[in-house]
Amino acid sequence: MTSLVDFISNMLIKSLLETIYMIIVPTILATIIGFILAIILVVTKEDGLKPNKNINSLLGFIVNTLRSFPFIILIIALIPMTRFIVGTSIGETAAIVPITIGSAPFIARVIEGSLNEVDKGLIEAAKSFGATKKQIVFKVMIKEAMPSIVSGITLSVISILGYTAMAGAVGAGGLGNIALTYGHQRFDTAVMVYTVITLIIIVQIIQGLGNLAYKKLK
Repeated sequence: MTSLVDFISNMLIKSLLETIYMIIVPTILATIIGFILAIILVVTKEDGLKPNKNINSLLGFIVNTLRSFPFIILIIALIPMTRFIVGTSIGETAAIVPITIGSAPFIARVIEGSLNEVDKGLIEAAKSFGATKKQIVFKVMIKEAMPSIVSGITLSVISILGYTAMAGAVGAGGLGNIALTYGHQRFDTAVMVYTVITLIIIVQIIQGLGNLAYKKLK
């Protein structure tokens, strides 16, 4: 049975860095994509700034379709695309592709929901002062919705952490790979326990930082 010292010195540091890498990069990419999708969905809805039923319906269908895929199936389905983009389907860099594609639709819906909660009176007031559509979106809607958006993205980051663990099951590395390879397949209960505790600590840190950012923006 692996001791805590051996776990930290031989496994934890490298795998933790791989997991953090698989969290940060997809979070940045998925948030950028999510913002773009959410803005288009909000602007083109029936009572939006520039209604367009066709674009809104098509984009909504794509987002909902991607959200409906179980992540482990999405990883497998995206192997050809992943190999085309990064040259391999194995490793933490390869995992960025499915993690980003899997989390972007979720983040898009989170941001869309936050933008839709902005007081319509503020939007009408901005229109009466002659604000352009771009100014209304970026200086009114996003600014007002930012605390809610940050709170939603915090939950999304925790979901992405779960994605990294599942990606480890198909050779992506990270803490998920340790739990599977050393904990499950070698029946090392200690490794499983240490890995779970590490994941719990990471979640607490992410949630704590998210709560702090929310309070600062509120």
